[in-house]
Amino acid sequence: MFEIEYLTDKNGEPKAVVIPIELWRQLFPEGNISLDELSERLEDYCLNQAMDEAKLTPLLDREAALKYLEES
Repeated sequence: MFEIEYLTDKNGEPKAVVIPIELWRQLFPEGNISLDELSERLEDYCLNQAMDEAKLTPLLDREAALKYLEES
């Protein structure tokens, strides 16, 4: 997984996102894409990352899942 960093202002508020160039080239192999395509590729990337992370997470039985949801 790639390390994504945030640039912040003097008050600590995020102002920009810094991603490794390797990830940038993976998401945008060609230089010029539309805003819709950019949005779709970022959504796909995030979904794939979430699914990969979910595969590494142990499944909860019904009782444990309900208890977790009650605590959230």
